[in-house]
Amino acid sequence: MKNVDTLRLSALLLAGAVGACGGDGGSESGLTGTVEIDGSSTVFPIMEAVVEEFQIRNRGVRATVGISGTGGGFRRFCAGETDISDASRPIRDAERGECAANGIEFTEVPIAWDGLSVIVNSDNDWARCLTTDELRSIWSPESEVTTWADVRDGFPDEEIALYGPGTSSGTFDYFTEAINGESGASRPDYQASEDDNVLVQGVLGERYAMGYFGYAYYVENEEQLNGVAIDAGSGCVAPTRSTIEDGSYAPLSRPLYIYVRHASARRPEVGAFLEYAFEFGPELIPATGYVPLTPEQYAEQRQTLAAVMQGAG
Repeated sequence: MKNVDTLRLSALLLAGAVGACGGDGGSESGLTGTVEIDGSSTVFPIMEAVVEEFQIRNRGVRATVGISGTGGGFRRFCAGETDISDASRPIRDAERGECAANGIEFTEVPIAWDGLSVIVNSDNDWARCLTTDELRSIWSPESEVTTWADVRDGFPDEEIALYGPGTSSGTFDYFTEAINGESGASRPDYQASEDDNVLVQGVLGERYAMGYFGYAYYVENEEQLNGVAIDAGSGCVAPTRSTIEDGSYAPLSRPLYIYVRHASARRPEVGAFLEYAFEFGPELIPATGYVPLTPEQYAEQRQTLAAVMQGAG
């Protein structure tokens, strides 16, 4: 089965080509230190690809990326344990307050677009498109749906095996708000994991399964899984790069973020990492399965980060 390791390799090969075109970008920098990153498993493929290539050019820097989920990442970030927090949703007021209480100043930086994808087993030939009302009937806290036949007449009378992110995941927060109308509002009786690869394996293993996770994990397994088109009232729209980019894949298109601790950004190794991420990251992002922002947006983010590094942020 294809997985994120394959996706990562593709990204790194592209990164090598980018670095080769970058003049002295391939030389050893002499920097030392650490860059600690944690948070969203959705953002992980992007940051992991950047980390791997950055470290080839900065062998004295130890950069690590964790996948404790958006919520778990913010807990560590606001405790001062990490330099950068990956997030698939904006920071909440309570998290913002925790950071403030601990003296953590930060800046939010969008890095890419994702299309949160609803996925079924490749043998599923009936659920090609679902309405947002049907998704709500399946995933709402009050749901009485147990079989596919409960979703729509003509669907098989077979029990749905549900897979989804854990409650610390920004993907969980975004999906529940977009579909159920309230962040965190979800039926509890599903197989949960903060690791999207676990969800992929779950849906692969059961004909009557359904799950949801970031678009990159669907793209990397689309020969073995079916992506469900979503009808939000204007017809069925499948998750693709173009529908995510133009916003027609609604309501499940969303921005992905990193959060940067100001004190960390002013350390040379972290500043160099951020500069590298926003110079070369946009060219890596398509290989990781996500949709880049516009060049103008990346230029704006680089200006924002430059101000932070110089102490003006």
